[in-house]
Amino acid sequence: MSAPTSWTLADGRELLFFDLPGHTPAPVPDRRPLPPRDPEPSELRFDRTTGQWVIIAAQRQDRTYKPPAEACPLCPGPTGLTSEVPATDYDVVVFENRFPSLAGEGNGVAGPPEADGFVAAPGVGRCEVICFSADHTGSFADLPTAHARLVVQAWRHRTADLLARPGIEQVFCFENRGEEIGVTLAHPHGQIYGYPYLTPRTAAMLAQARDHRIAHGTNLFADLLAAELADGARIVAQTEMFTAFVPFAARWPVEVHLYPNRLVHNLTELTDAELDDFAAIYRDLLGRFDRLYDAPLPYMAALHQYRDDGEQGDGYFHVELMSIKRSATKLKYLAASESAMDAFIADVTPESVAARLRAL
Repeated sequence: MSAPTSWTLADGRELLFFDLPGHTPAPVPDRRPLPPRDPEPSELRFDRTTGQWVIIAAQRQDRTYKPPAEACPLCPGPTGLTSEVPATDYDVVVFENRFPSLAGEGNGVAGPPEADGFVAAPGVGRCEVICFSADHTGSFADLPTAHARLVVQAWRHRTADLLARPGIEQVFCFENRGEEIGVTLAHPHGQIYGYPYLTPRTAAMLAQARDHRIAHGTNLFADLLAAELADGARIVAQTEMFTAFVPFAARWPVEVHLYPNRLVHNLTELTDAELDDFAAIYRDLLGRFDRLYDAPLPYMAALHQYRDDGEQGDGYFHVELMSIKRSATKLKYLAASESAMDAFIADVTPESVAARLRAL
């Protein structure tokens, strides 16, 4: 596919248009009177009780909150006065978040600080918004196959770009869908974060993978995939190149993991055929989610990506799909056990969830 078309928003942020074959973007000047960007909108603070970094981004309190459809900032804005996408139409766009949790270039924070006391660091990194479609009422599951593949191509492009930037340790593509999850903009979109450190869950998973390799000489994720295939009870869908399953120790009421059938570290290592297959099965899974109950399922989609060397070399690219909806009318709240102790309590068996999704 061709390179995206770059555009500049009124406050200097970058906007990228990704287009379907035969489509040419037609952006217009962004004429909104936006305030200057804060060069340091956040900071990192180190929590010595957990050994983890916390992002403090107070300016995000001012971000757009549940606007009416006619004022959606993600819909095309042909006048250049109303939207984050000043254009008459678009297929897929990516732009720097106006209210970022991380911004700017600098050194990452590879590990715990050596200094004592309260330690803070600049919140460098990058936060982007990706709009899947110009259709305000659509969803990823509703995208035509070629359009879903274009979103995957945009994820891949941004992964390669951000991984090459100094100070970025991890690239995380994700989607939050549904008000129950906390979404404040109804337009179908996701986000892409370039973190200046390894996130706690990634660090924990890589530590488990490293210990497994030392003990057994094999890759933890590959062995888990093989074990799920051998068991079969939790398989949801399978193609020549990908397998989707509910994990043996699922924490969420609805949780599906999607793995390529060979070890790759991130989207940039997938072949064109694998990218086609990935787009198709990912879209299929989201369609199953929406048919599970009588209304679209609120969900979180997390693309776990790794570098191909160093401490991230044991990583295995995969997607984790999760929902807090434990029945058609009930939500799973992350209350004291989950939020305070990180001890998840499952209300349904993984095997029953897999059976329901497989039947769909």
